[in-house]
Amino acid sequence: MKTLWLIVVAALLALAYYEFAYDRKITHAPGILAPNAPQQISLAQSRLWEKDEYRITALAQFSLEARVLSKERYWFGREADLSPVDLALGWGPLSDQNVLDRLKISQNGRRYFWWGRPLPLPAEQIYAHSANMHILPVNEEIENLLDQICHGDVVTLQGYLVAVQAGDGWRWRSSLSRTDRGDGSCEVVWVESLSIR
Repeated sequence: MKTLWLIVVAALLALAYYEFAYDRKITHAPGILAPNAPQQISLAQSRLWEKDEYRITALAQFSLEARVLSKERYWFGREADLSPVDLALGWGPLSDQNVLDRLKISQNGRRYFWWGRPLPLPAEQIYAHSANMHILPVNEEIENLLDQICHGDVVTLQGYLVAVQAGDGWRWRSSLSRTDRGDGSCEVVWVESLSIR
Protein backbone atom coordinates (compact mmCIF):
# COMPACT_ATOMS: atom_id res chain seq x y z
CA MET A 1 0.00 0.00 0.00
CA LYS A 2 2.85 2.36 0.88
CA THR A 3 4.54 1.64 -2.49
CA LEU A 4 1.33 2.44 -4.38
CA TRP A 5 0.97 5.69 -2.44
CA LEU A 6 4.56 6.69 -3.31
CA ILE A 7 3.94 5.94 -7.00
CA VAL A 8 0.80 8.09 -7.00
CA VAL A 9 2.59 11.00 -5.27
CA ALA A 10 5.55 10.75 -7.68
CA ALA A 11 3.19 10.72 -10.68
CA LEU A 12 1.31 13.77 -9.37
CA LEU A 13 4.56 15.66 -8.76
CA ALA A 14 5.80 14.79 -12.26
CA LEU A 15 2.50 15.96 -13.77
CA ALA A 16 2.58 19.21 -11.78
CA TYR A 17 6.16 19.90 -12.91
CA TYR A 18 5.27 19.14 -16.54
CA GLU A 19 2.25 21.47 -16.44
CA PHE A 20 4.31 24.23 -14.82
CA ALA A 21 7.13 23.93 -17.35
CA TYR A 22 4.72 23.54 -20.24
CA ASP A 23 2.63 26.60 -19.34
CA ARG A 24 5.54 28.91 -18.54
CA LYS A 25 5.00 32.38 -20.03
CA ILE A 26 7.63 34.81 -21.26
CA THR A 27 6.99 38.56 -21.39
CA HIS A 28 8.95 41.16 -23.35
CA ALA A 29 9.34 44.91 -23.40
CA PRO A 30 6.79 46.70 -25.61
CA GLY A 31 7.57 46.66 -29.32
CA ILE A 32 6.99 44.48 -32.37
CA LEU A 33 9.17 41.35 -32.21
CA ALA A 34 8.14 39.68 -35.48
CA PRO A 35 7.38 42.42 -38.01
CA ASN A 36 6.87 40.40 -41.18
CA ALA A 37 3.84 38.48 -42.40
CA PRO A 38 4.24 34.75 -43.14
CA GLN A 39 5.67 33.90 -46.54
CA GLN A 40 3.69 31.52 -48.75
CA ILE A 41 5.02 30.41 -52.15
CA SER A 42 3.07 28.41 -54.72
CA LEU A 43 4.69 25.17 -55.82
CA ALA A 44 5.82 24.53 -59.38
CA GLN A 45 5.85 20.80 -58.61
CA SER A 46 3.88 18.84 -56.04
CA ARG A 47 5.59 17.08 -53.12
CA LEU A 48 4.29 14.02 -51.29
CA TRP A 49 5.22 12.28 -48.05
CA GLU A 50 3.96 9.18 -46.26
CA LYS A 51 3.71 9.07 -42.48
CA ASP A 52 2.25 5.94 -40.92
CA GLU A 53 -1.13 5.47 -42.66
CA TYR A 54 -1.30 9.07 -43.90
CA ARG A 55 -0.46 10.61 -47.25
CA ILE A 56 0.69 14.24 -46.97
CA THR A 57 0.56 16.54 -50.00
CA ALA A 58 2.27 19.93 -50.09
CA LEU A 59 -0.03 22.80 -51.09
CA ALA A 60 2.45 25.69 -50.72
CA GLN A 61 5.89 26.40 -49.32
CA PHE A 62 5.55 28.26 -46.02
CA SER A 63 7.78 30.13 -43.58
CA LEU A 64 7.31 32.62 -40.79
CA GLU A 65 8.77 34.26 -37.74
CA ALA A 66 6.10 34.83 -35.09
CA ARG A 67 5.44 35.18 -31.40
CA VAL A 68 3.78 32.30 -29.57
CA LEU A 69 0.46 33.59 -28.24
CA SER A 70 -0.64 30.23 -26.88
CA LYS A 71 0.34 26.57 -27.08
CA GLU A 72 -1.89 23.54 -26.68
CA ARG A 73 -0.83 19.89 -26.51
CA TYR A 74 -3.17 17.20 -27.84
CA TRP A 75 -2.96 13.55 -26.81
CA PHE A 76 -6.06 11.99 -28.35
CA GLY A 77 -7.84 12.01 -31.67
CA ARG A 78 -6.74 11.30 -35.17
CA GLU A 79 -5.12 14.71 -35.61
CA ALA A 80 -2.88 14.07 -32.59
CA ASP A 81 -1.24 11.18 -34.49
CA LEU A 82 0.24 13.80 -36.80
CA SER A 83 0.10 17.08 -34.89
CA PRO A 84 0.74 16.81 -31.14
CA VAL A 85 0.88 20.59 -30.69
CA ASP A 86 -1.07 23.61 -31.94
CA LEU A 87 0.58 27.01 -31.80
CA ALA A 88 -1.44 30.22 -31.86
CA LEU A 89 1.04 32.61 -33.48
CA GLY A 90 1.11 36.38 -33.93
CA TRP A 91 3.19 38.71 -36.08
CA GLY A 92 3.28 42.47 -36.67
CA PRO A 93 1.17 44.18 -33.98
CA LEU A 94 0.21 40.77 -32.55
CA SER A 95 3.84 40.25 -31.50
CA ASP A 96 3.84 43.46 -29.40
CA GLN A 97 3.62 43.00 -25.63
CA ASN A 98 1.70 46.28 -25.34
CA VAL A 99 -1.09 44.85 -27.52
CA LEU A 100 -1.02 41.37 -26.00
CA ASP A 101 -1.32 42.71 -22.46
CA ARG A 102 -4.81 43.90 -23.44
CA LEU A 103 -5.98 40.61 -24.97
CA LYS A 104 -7.00 37.31 -23.41
CA ILE A 105 -5.98 34.34 -25.58
CA SER A 106 -6.83 30.65 -25.30
CA GLN A 107 -6.98 27.46 -27.33
CA ASN A 108 -9.42 24.59 -27.17
CA GLY A 109 -10.64 21.89 -29.53
CA ARG A 110 -8.02 22.77 -32.17
CA ARG A 111 -9.24 26.37 -32.23
CA TYR A 112 -7.75 29.69 -31.06
CA PHE A 113 -9.80 32.35 -29.26
CA TRP A 114 -9.14 35.96 -28.25
CA TRP A 115 -11.17 38.65 -26.52
CA GLY A 116 -10.70 42.00 -24.82
CA ARG A 117 -12.74 44.97 -23.59
CA PRO A 118 -11.97 47.20 -25.30
CA LEU A 119 -9.98 45.52 -28.05
CA PRO A 120 -6.47 47.00 -28.42
CA LEU A 121 -6.82 46.85 -32.24
CA PRO A 122 -9.69 46.52 -34.69
CA ALA A 123 -10.80 42.89 -34.95
CA GLU A 124 -9.82 42.74 -38.63
CA GLN A 125 -6.19 43.50 -37.71
CA ILE A 126 -6.17 40.79 -35.06
CA TYR A 127 -7.51 38.25 -37.55
CA ALA A 128 -4.97 39.34 -40.19
CA HIS A 129 -1.95 39.15 -37.85
CA SER A 130 -2.53 35.89 -36.01
CA ALA A 131 -3.48 32.29 -36.69
CA ASN A 132 -3.86 28.90 -35.07
CA MET A 133 -1.43 26.45 -36.66
CA HIS A 134 -1.53 22.66 -36.42
CA ILE A 135 2.14 21.69 -36.33
CA LEU A 136 3.18 18.41 -38.01
CA PRO A 137 6.82 17.80 -37.02
CA VAL A 138 8.78 15.84 -39.64
CA ASN A 139 11.05 14.19 -37.06
CA GLU A 140 11.65 13.62 -33.36
CA GLU A 141 14.09 16.53 -33.10
CA ILE A 142 11.41 19.02 -34.13
CA GLU A 143 8.86 17.31 -31.87
CA ASN A 144 11.27 17.75 -28.94
CA LEU A 145 11.71 21.44 -29.83
CA LEU A 146 7.92 21.84 -29.78
CA ASP A 147 7.92 20.63 -26.18
CA GLN A 148 10.44 23.37 -25.28
CA ILE A 149 8.42 26.25 -26.73
CA CYS A 150 6.83 28.57 -24.19
CA HIS A 151 4.04 31.13 -24.44
CA GLY A 152 5.84 34.35 -25.44
CA ASP A 153 8.73 32.79 -27.35
CA VAL A 154 9.53 34.00 -30.84
CA VAL A 155 9.82 31.08 -33.25
CA THR A 156 10.95 30.70 -36.83
CA LEU A 157 9.65 27.79 -38.86
CA GLN A 158 9.89 26.58 -42.43
CA GLY A 159 8.01 23.87 -44.23
CA TYR A 160 4.79 23.43 -46.19
CA LEU A 161 1.09 23.99 -45.87
CA VAL A 162 -0.37 20.55 -46.52
CA ALA A 163 -3.39 18.39 -47.12
CA VAL A 164 -3.53 15.03 -45.33
CA GLN A 165 -5.49 11.97 -46.38
CA ALA A 166 -5.85 8.49 -44.89
CA GLY A 167 -6.76 5.30 -46.74
CA ASP A 168 -10.26 5.26 -45.23
CA GLY A 169 -11.06 8.70 -46.70
CA TRP A 170 -10.32 10.84 -43.63
CA ARG A 171 -8.95 14.26 -44.66
CA TRP A 172 -7.37 17.33 -43.08
CA ARG A 173 -6.55 20.36 -45.23
CA SER A 174 -4.66 23.57 -44.49
CA SER A 175 -6.05 27.02 -45.07
CA LEU A 176 -4.12 28.98 -47.68
CA SER A 177 -5.25 32.40 -46.36
CA ARG A 178 -4.28 34.41 -43.29
CA THR A 179 -7.57 36.31 -43.19
CA ASP A 180 -10.20 33.56 -43.21
CA ARG A 181 -12.18 32.56 -40.09
CA GLY A 182 -14.10 29.64 -38.67
CA ASP A 183 -13.86 25.95 -39.54
CA GLY A 184 -11.07 25.19 -41.99
CA SER A 185 -9.26 28.48 -41.36
CA CYS A 186 -6.29 27.02 -39.48
CA GLU A 187 -2.98 26.22 -41.11
CA VAL A 188 -1.80 22.60 -41.21
CA VAL A 189 1.98 22.96 -41.34
CA TRP A 190 4.49 20.22 -42.20
CA VAL A 191 7.48 21.67 -40.31
CA GLU A 192 10.96 20.83 -41.60
CA SER A 193 12.87 23.50 -39.68
CA LEU A 194 12.11 25.12 -36.31
CA SER A 195 14.09 27.46 -34.08
CA ILE A 196 13.32 29.41 -30.91
CA ARG A 197 14.79 32.78 -29.96
